[in-house]
Amino acid sequence: MARTRGQDGTSTFVRVFGYTVISLFALFCVVPFFLVLGTSFTAEKSITLHGYNLWPREFSLFAYDIVFQNPRLITGAYVVTICITLVGTAVGLFIVAMTGYALQRPDFRARNTISFLIYFTTLFQGGVVPFYIIMTTWFQLKDNYLSVLLPGLMTPFLIIMMKSFVRSIPHDITESAKMDGAGDFRIFLQLILPMTTPALATIGLFIAIGYWNEWYNAMLFLSPNMDFRPLQLFLYNVVTSADFVRNSSVASNVQPQDMPMESMKMATAVVATGPVILFYPLVQRFFIKGITVGAVKG
Repeated sequence: MARTRGQDGTSTFVRVFGYTVISLFALFCVVPFFLVLGTSFTAEKSITLHGYNLWPREFSLFAYDIVFQNPRLITGAYVVTICITLVGTAVGLFIVAMTGYALQRPDFRARNTISFLIYFTTLFQGGVVPFYIIMTTWFQLKDNYLSVLLPGLMTPFLIIMMKSFVRSIPHDITESAKMDGAGDFRIFLQLILPMTTPALATIGLFIAIGYWNEWYNAMLFLSPNMDFRPLQLFLYNVVTSADFVRNSSVASNVQPQDMPMESMKMATAVVATGPVILFYPLVQRFFIKGITVGAVKG
């Protein structure tokens, strides 16, 4: 049956309205980033007089000069963060995928008990002090990069998400592979993983962003005596040191009123988020598909 004019008009109106709302929402998301970018290239005096602007009224690279005043330290911070992110994402994704696959198998008797224990940790936690004692006294991980790497390998929320993703795969596939003589690990590697590519990309992105933005555990377990610390903690220390210099009466060669505190905060945000923004388009299509896979029962 052909569509009537009324139906065509309604469809066009809904489409135009949807595109308008999405465009406005995208604009609201993009404008703050350009505001941060423009402010990072603005002189501090201009920010004080005119406030934040999308385009710098008085162009200045002073904030980036302070952030990059020691290229060796910031390069080392980048290398440490990239290595932790790559290793943590690869290992964490593999562990989360295996756990999610095991917990959804009907022939795994302890799946409900283990699922409850994993979910329980999202509601109740031991606190910072027991966590610090375990990491430093029991595991002896003080001033060790493993203290930043290990806590992020298994995230309860991501395990639950992976479990819902794998649940959409019929269990008959596993049973058929078993009848053909395949072992559990081979089934997981050759059958389950290729079928969960969108889920792996989605969860991998969450894990990678978590490691990239990690600074709290680094602050707890990595002392300033170490040559290099993760990027986020390094940038946090740069801003904190600049704030101390600005508020100190013995500021070196820089006048306290000239210290670019606001522009430097924006510059550190640009330095920290730039690589993530460049990486996201590569996994965007998998991310969008992976978000919706668990919502549809196959």
